[in-house]
Amino acid sequence: MGEALRTVMSWQNAGKDLVCMRRKIAVIGGGAAGMMAAIQAACAGAHVTVYEKNDRVGKKILSTGNGKCNFSNEVMNAGCYYGSGSACVEELYQRFGVGETKAFFRKLGMRVRDRNGYLYPASEQAATVLDVLRYETERLGIRIDTGCSVTDIRRKKEASEKGFLTVITKDRGEERYDAVILACGGKAAPRTGSDGSGFAIAKKLGHRIVPVVPALTALRCEENYFKQVAGVRCDARLTLYIDERAVCSVRGELQLTDYGISGIPVFQFSRVAAYALQKQNRTVVGIDFMPEDEDNRFDNGPAFWNERWKRQKSQSMEQFVTGIVNKKIGLLLLKLSGIKETDRAGGLSPSRRKKLEKLFRDLMVTVRETNSFEQAQVSAGGVDFGEVTDKLESVKVPGVFFAGEILDIDGICGGYNLQWAWSSGAVAGRAAAEDI
Repeated sequence: MGEALRTVMSWQNAGKDLVCMRRKIAVIGGGAAGMMAAIQAACAGAHVTVYEKNDRVGKKILSTGNGKCNFSNEVMNAGCYYGSGSACVEELYQRFGVGETKAFFRKLGMRVRDRNGYLYPASEQAATVLDVLRYETERLGIRIDTGCSVTDIRRKKEASEKGFLTVITKDRGEERYDAVILACGGKAAPRTGSDGSGFAIAKKLGHRIVPVVPALTALRCEENYFKQVAGVRCDARLTLYIDERAVCSVRGELQLTDYGISGIPVFQFSRVAAYALQKQNRTVVGIDFMPEDEDNRFDNGPAFWNERWKRQKSQSMEQFVTGIVNKKIGLLLLKLSGIKETDRAGGLSPSRRKKLEKLFRDLMVTVRETNSFEQAQVSAGGVDFGEVTDKLESVKVPGVFFAGEILDIDGICGGYNLQWAWSSGAVAGRAAAEDI
């Protein structure tokens, strides 16, 4: 009996040693990237603590996709991303990509709906994504400290010592960890907690921060006529010009506001415009209200206009522009052409006709500024990707990892930024849990 008791005690002590050997991981930020990092680290055997400055985790997740949470996209490649990390996307996604993301959420009990490649929870509720993540953190015993702001991360000189990174909080003291994952977001939507504080911490650790600007946001223009067409939505092709050079062109639903232009096609290149404006480059957007496609290739060329001028020459110009595009746009373009609504189509000179035709296909608007970080969906810029390893570990301070928007990488609309959060969080979480 004595020998049996000693054997049992030996196994119990071994179990205690195993518990003591679990790596302690701190995750700074309880958003999409932070929660994924925490879950993956815990699944790899680590003891994980999440520090979240808000009163609850995942606030930003709830606002994504107009509350429906477009969490990923089946079409995924480096061309969908900007920043110093864009070239690394495809290699990193081979380790945890769209397929792994779908499998992860399905394992947590969430059904997935594919809408032309755009992936949503079948419930079409962003709250579903957050709920299944919260339930998993609870199941794994992950400690979550809400209402807790981290102000600094300090490194012990004895880098080989267990627990050599110390997390300093604003009002709850300090605690030592084997590894720390910075996943506290960028500067977009600061009301959700992404106030740029992570950049200050990374900078203290010696990292270069690529200048941060708003992305996926609307553009404010200099022209004073936008109130006349505010609220109008229409199909258009938009071309961005920087110092008179065309740099990108996007087609989609344009939204006209009282201050300028918005909508997905604007969002797609807003970060390019933001950096151009930061450098004080002349930034202009050309709007084609009659973009060509297979269905209308005969409805916007010279033949279209020649026939219309001939057939409708007795009409007033208000009648003439009706049916081409949204009437508010048509009337605005008349005004910009110096043509009265009561003028007869047949009485216009060839030069005035050509001016009107050109405005339908190429209205140039001058961008003054982007909307602020408060109205942006994400921010561009962040920790220089050249200063992290392929495991997203700092080359300046080993044991510190990065995930999500804090890194200098941002995607276009369509689930790309959330996919980056899932993928970078998974890679950083697994790597941080490794006993190295």
